[in-house]
Amino acid sequence: MSVLRIVQVVCLVVSASVVMPQNYEDSIRFSYDESYYNVISEGDQSEVDTHTVTPSSPCTAPEFSKWDKLFTMLENSQMKENMLLQYSDDIVKLGLQSVRAEMLEMAAQSRASCAAAVENSVSRAEAHIEEKLLQALERLHGVSAQHQAQQMEQILEATKEQVTQLDKVEKNCIHDRVKSFQSRHLEKEERAQAISAELRRLNEKLDFYTRATARQILPAGCDMALFFPMRSPKTHAEVTPQRSMKTHAVTVCLWIKPTETLNKTVLFSYGTATNPLELQLLLSGSSALFTVRGEAHLVEARSAATEGLWAHLCGTWSSQQGLASLWVDGQKAASSPGVAEGHEIPADGVITLGQEYNGEGLAKRFGFQETFNADEAFTGKLSGVNVWDRVLDEDEISEQARLEGRTCGSRGNLVAWGVSQIVERGGVKLIN
Repeated sequence: MSVLRIVQVVCLVVSASVVMPQNYEDSIRFSYDESYYNVISEGDQSEVDTHTVTPSSPCTAPEFSKWDKLFTMLENSQMKENMLLQYSDDIVKLGLQSVRAEMLEMAAQSRASCAAAVENSVSRAEAHIEEKLLQALERLHGVSAQHQAQQMEQILEATKEQVTQLDKVEKNCIHDRVKSFQSRHLEKEERAQAISAELRRLNEKLDFYTRATARQILPAGCDMALFFPMRSPKTHAEVTPQRSMKTHAVTVCLWIKPTETLNKTVLFSYGTATNPLELQLLLSGSSALFTVRGEAHLVEARSAATEGLWAHLCGTWSSQQGLASLWVDGQKAASSPGVAEGHEIPADGVITLGQEYNGEGLAKRFGFQETFNADEAFTGKLSGVNVWDRVLDEDEISEQARLEGRTCGSRGNLVAWGVSQIVERGGVKLIN
C-alpha cells in the first residue's frame, strides 16, 4: 500500500470518529451501496491497475476504488466491533454489581427472618419440653413413693453384704500381715538378742584383757611403782625430799591406780609439828581433793579416779596469787582462788604416801611411835611422785600425764621419782 493510501485511511478514521455518536445506547446503522459488496468487475480491475499521475491533497475526497472502499469498510467494522465489546463489558459489570447488591440485601433479610424463625421454634420446643418434663415429674413423684422404700431396703441389704465381705477380706489380710510382721519381728528380735549377747561377751573379754594388761604395765614409761596391798594402821611409805620444802608455790603430781575408794583415801601428805595437814592430795570416792593448810582450804575435782584404772593427778598452788588448781589426766578440772594467800609452806616436815599423820600421831612419830587410821589408808598402786617449788604450766603438766610416754615424766626439784629416797612400811612393796 502506498503512502498516499495510508494517509487517506487515517483521514477517514478520524472523520469517522468525529462523526461517530457518543451515546452507546443508540443503534449503529450502516448503509452500503450495492456497488461496495465483494463483487469486483473487470472494469474495476482495470481501474485499479491504472496509476494516477497527478496527486491530490491528502484530506480531499477523491474517488475511491472498490479496494479502497473495502479496506475502509473493514476498518470501520473492526472499530465498531471493539466498541461493542467494551460496551458489553460495561453492561455486564454494572449488572453484576446490581445483582451482588440485591443478593446481599436478600441474604440479610433471610438471616433476620431465619433467626427469628429459629428463635420462635426453639422457644416453642422449650415450652413443649418443659411441659413434658413437668408431666414426667408428676408421674415420678407418684411412683417414687411406692418404690422408694423397696429401693432403700435393697440398697441397705447390698451394703450390709458388701460390708461383711470387706470385713472378711480385711480380717484375712490383717491376720496374714500380723503373722508375717510378728514372724519378722521375732526373727529381728532374736538376731538383735544374739548380737547383743555376742557384744556383751566381747566387751567382757575386752575389759578382762584391758584390766589384765593394765595390771602388768606401768604408766608413762615408769619402771617402778609402790604397791599398797591392804588397809592397816601401819601401811604407808615415807619420802625424803631432795631439799627443804620451804616454799611459796608448789606442784604435786603422781600416778594412782586404786583398788578401792572410800570416803577418804590419803595419797600424798606433808605435815609439820605445828600443822600435820599442811599439804595434801587425797580421794573422796571418785573425786580428788587438794588442800593447803588444812581441810578449810581445798579444791575438788569430780570423777577423777576409777577403781582398777590408772589416773594422773596434779595439784598446784601459789601464795602470791592464792590460786589452787587440780589437774586430771593433763586437763584442768577445778580451781579455787584465795587459797592460803600469802602463806609459806614451812620446812622440816614429813612426806607420807598412802596415809596421814594427825596431831597426836605426828608427835608420837617424832617420839618414834607411829599411829595411823586404817580407814584412810590407800590400797592399790602409786607411781611417778614428783614435787616442784613452782607452778607448772599446762604443757608441762600434759607431758607428765602422758600414759604412753617413754619416760616417767620430768622429775621434780623437791621430790624426784626414782631419785628421792623412799622407805616402805607396813607391807608396802616396790614393784617393777
